Amino acid sequence: MSAPRILTFGCRLNAYESEVMRGHAEAAGLDGAIIVNTCAVTGEAERQARQAIRKARRENPQAQIIVTGCAAQIDPEGFAAMDEVDRVIGNEEKLRAESFLSEDAPRVLVNDIMAVTETAPQLIDGFAERTRAFVQVQQGCDHRCTFCIIPYGRGNSRSVPLGEVVRQVRALVEQGTAEVVLTGVDITSYGGDLPGRPALGQMLRRLLAQVPDLQRLRLSSLDAIELDPDLTRLIAEEPRLMPHLHLSLQAGDDMILKRMKRRHSRSEAVELCRELRELRPDIVFGADLIAGFPTETEAMFENSLKLVEDCGLTYLHVFPYSARQGTPAAKMPQVPVAVRKHRAARLRAAGDAALTRFLDSQIGRTASVLIEKQEADGRLLGRSETFAPVLLQSGAIGAVIDVTIGGRDGDTLIATPLHHKLSPAA
Repeated sequence: MSAPRILTFGCRLNAYESEVMRGHAEAAGLDGAIIVNTCAVTGEAERQARQAIRKARRENPQAQIIVTGCAAQIDPEGFAAMDEVDRVIGNEEKLRAESFLSEDAPRVLVNDIMAVTETAPQLIDGFAERTRAFVQVQQGCDHRCTFCIIPYGRGNSRSVPLGEVVRQVRALVEQGTAEVVLTGVDITSYGGDLPGRPALGQMLRRLLAQVPDLQRLRLSSLDAIELDPDLTRLIAEEPRLMPHLHLSLQAGDDMILKRMKRRHSRSEAVELCRELRELRPDIVFGADLIAGFPTETEAMFENSLKLVEDCGLTYLHVFPYSARQGTPAAKMPQVPVAVRKHRAARLRAAGDAALTRFLDSQIGRTASVLIEKQEADGRLLGRSETFAPVLLQSGAIGAVIDVTIGGRDGDTLIATPLHHKLSPAA
């Protein structure tokens, strides 16, 4: 029989949780099962998940299909009503080994996520791609942005204790993982529910001190208003913390930010990027931006468009606004879909131009690259400190090496190794 197959939609946290579920499903002997880890961030994300479920059943008529994730947490009965689905498991339940045992298992196993007050630590054996791994440090969200349904799929904010984070990271490093990405729903809220209320920056400082062999550390999406002083100092001083931050900005107009119920202003976002760039000149920013949010005028959109330049953004995740049933924004006056798509295209074009400028600026410089995998043509692909993709002719997968950037092929840099900086772990 074949191993369980997992179809993952959505965020990095889902990617991490899929690996946890893979281990549980294998231990439970679910040979040939298909687990669909859904996303609920937009109505389109849920539609894609349902489409994938139907396709999976057509192609695998005898397989057991288990559906989980945020969309399943929010609408378990809706997924259970699909003829293609055998079982529905909630977001908390999917991280428990016993949930995957088939004997006497209920068809729908979903609890009240808002009643959950702790996040159980999960230790995974490592990803198929051993060079980089995600580690969950936080779960849920206490904020209620008007466009977002995710708190109802993930529950309120809760943090993984530092000792468990250290344990997971140390285990991954011992297995040869060179780079760890800390992830969660709202990781800048880390620690608010723990004894002593340690902030994210304090946790990172202690983690790096207790796992000295960790070569590279990255952070998933950060709330621009919640960076604590310890985190700011680490960004300035710690070379193992990569100079690439992805900010949850969403818009660049103050009125739209207010209607989104975001907690930062445009000027605060611009000032944060200026301050961090002053502290660490090589830093590169990514950002989430929504185009065509309800009530957005052309002038409001222009403020978001200008944010690309004013903040010096390089990597954009652009989403045309998609109304999510059950959110306040879905009841606001809607921007025509065609206008949303056109504005999203303009934002993406601005992002493409910014990325091209950045990549061109790297030519002739040196960089440190983690080699991740071999391409079909034999060349090796890795990522620089700033997350730029880099192609090399030689090197070892899992090694971090210094390179000289010689050119660019589309959105990928071309480099030549200088010398091995660190050997891959055995």
